[in-house]
Amino acid sequence: MTIDFSPLLPWPYLAALALVAATLAAFGIWRGVRGAWLRAAALAAFFLALANPVLFQEEREPLSTIVAVVVDRSQSQDNDGRREQTDRALADLNERLARFPQVETRVVEAKDGEETEAPSTKLFGALATAIADVPPARVGGAIFITDGQIHDVPDINQKLGFEAPIYGLITGKPDEVDRRIEIVNAPRFGIVGEQQRLTFRVVDDGAANGGSAEVTIRLNGNEIATEHAEPGTDVPFSFTVPRGGNNILEFEVNPIAGEVTEVNNRAVHVLDGIRENLRVLLVSGEPHAGERAWRNLLKSDAAVDLVHFTILRPPEKQDGTPINELSLIAFPTRELFVDKISEFDLIIFDRYQHRGVLPILYYDNIAQYVQNGGALLIAAGPEHAGDDSIAATPLSTVLPANPTGVMNEKAFFPRLSEEGKKHPVTRGLEGASSEPPSWGRWFRTVDVDRPLGQTVMEGADGKPLLVLNRVGKGRVAMLLSDQGWLWARGFEGGGPHISLYRRTAHWLMQEPALEEEALTARALGRTLEITRQTIEGDPGQATLTYPSGRTQEIGLTEREPGLYKAEVKTDEIGLFEVANDELTTLVHVGNVDAPEFKAAISTEEKLKPWAEKTKGMVRRLADADGAVDLPTILPVRGAVRVADDQRLSLRMTDETVLKGVNSLSLFAGLFGLAALLLLISAMWYREGR
Repeated sequence: MTIDFSPLLPWPYLAALALVAATLAAFGIWRGVRGAWLRAAALAAFFLALANPVLFQEEREPLSTIVAVVVDRSQSQDNDGRREQTDRALADLNERLARFPQVETRVVEAKDGEETEAPSTKLFGALATAIADVPPARVGGAIFITDGQIHDVPDINQKLGFEAPIYGLITGKPDEVDRRIEIVNAPRFGIVGEQQRLTFRVVDDGAANGGSAEVTIRLNGNEIATEHAEPGTDVPFSFTVPRGGNNILEFEVNPIAGEVTEVNNRAVHVLDGIRENLRVLLVSGEPHAGERAWRNLLKSDAAVDLVHFTILRPPEKQDGTPINELSLIAFPTRELFVDKISEFDLIIFDRYQHRGVLPILYYDNIAQYVQNGGALLIAAGPEHAGDDSIAATPLSTVLPANPTGVMNEKAFFPRLSEEGKKHPVTRGLEGASSEPPSWGRWFRTVDVDRPLGQTVMEGADGKPLLVLNRVGKGRVAMLLSDQGWLWARGFEGGGPHISLYRRTAHWLMQEPALEEEALTARALGRTLEITRQTIEGDPGQATLTYPSGRTQEIGLTEREPGLYKAEVKTDEIGLFEVANDELTTLVHVGNVDAPEFKAAISTEEKLKPWAEKTKGMVRRLADADGAVDLPTILPVRGAVRVADDQRLSLRMTDETVLKGVNSLSLFAGLFGLAALLLLISAMWYREGR
């Protein structure tokens, strides 16, 4: 209760009246006037009535004590029965806390983190979120149910924002052991075909001595090496970058007996392969309109080193002019096709014919170059159908089609074949979706026998126009017309010659993105996107293997001709394997160096400093036999000053909330009037005597 005043007159006036009244009353008392005390009392009562004293009584309700229970739901809690221990402990804890009406329990479950984060266990961040709207004085304690692998434990000198005990109830079993492998340092980029070096380490956590470890190393799904490593020792490893784009290095170490999990027995490193400038040899048989289109395209690509020769003076044009008087450069045939042929990534014969410039043996060198992994493009014109066609040389062993000796002289719109609509080289070419295609016409093609490989574009009357084929380790493409330059010049609106030429060249140089049969996967946050490229029919379902070992059949939906996709929302972090037919691919969801997979054994050490500082406790939920034993709960008034390893002491709050206020004016109404009348009547009575 409190007393306050609500004066009927301003305080300065009341003070002046009070001074006058006090002076008169004091004078009367000093002079001994009869009834002076009674007059003074009447004046005081009158003054109090003007001051209007009010009695206030507050109605307050005690506030509840907030106890935060932070539950670890990270992926490491799936190990060795920890989730079952967590669920049982949470149920028992909720039941026990419910016995105290003044305690309000706030349960917050913390997972691996947001999609854009590296997978980690951030329990203190979850705790801060749970009690963000709670005054510090109302927090009675924080209880963590976790395996102890917490990755956002604040520094011991920081402040948590409340003064209450921290408790850790640790899942798992004592004396756990685990073997893991981690990448110590590795390059993010590497030049294709060059050696790179990285370092890995095998770590045995716990008291176990697993001995020497055997590490199997795979590159893009193919096993490339087996290394032996001593736990705790850095091991260097060298490898050659096989291709451009993503290259996935997978390290798998053999398990040890009784380890907690084998999920962290695999480590992954993703390296981007970068091609050095591609070396392209372009040999034009003679000057013609289409020669400039090829040259402009290849010269415009900064990643291409172009070597271009045009045969301006074939042997039949020899006229006896001395060599030192010629302004032409001699064609270095031996240097190009014997000494340095293996240095080229692509050889293009543009309207080339056999006229004695190249010795017949050199064509066999080119064929061997293709067989060993080289790339050859034939851009054919009328000479390919003549007597001097290079199809009549040893090069014919690698060509996918032989000319019949006939030229098809007929205007036509180049069209995609059924295979071409599915093939990544030609699928989706701008203008191909309409009929007729929205590009210009060509006017002649070289007639050939039934070609090998895939005919992805057709000319007049369905005749082959662009043929792609694999030969040995290499690839060959034949463009059976020399009129692609019409598109480059914008004839009848032109056409997508740049896309067509570039895709063809990159397919020949074995660009992974242009493979006819390919299975790829990529992670978009926690969503896994699976892509299956095929020129065959429906590839059926893909098999997805999770990091935990469980499998799932995924249906693939055709998004474009020959392109099937599926999206899967994942609840795990780590290395996934996707398989379809005989193709497999690997994809890592989450950060490849995520803290969640580094240490897997349960531990009391990370929470212990905070428990000691706040007079809390850290203990295991289960003993070696797996029996769960939850400590008792003890409410404490005031600060918790003594740590107790057998009980969870909760600081109960003294905070209250104001529900209402009752007020009573002491000199207002009947009571005040009665008091004034009594005193005035007594004064009159005294005067009347």
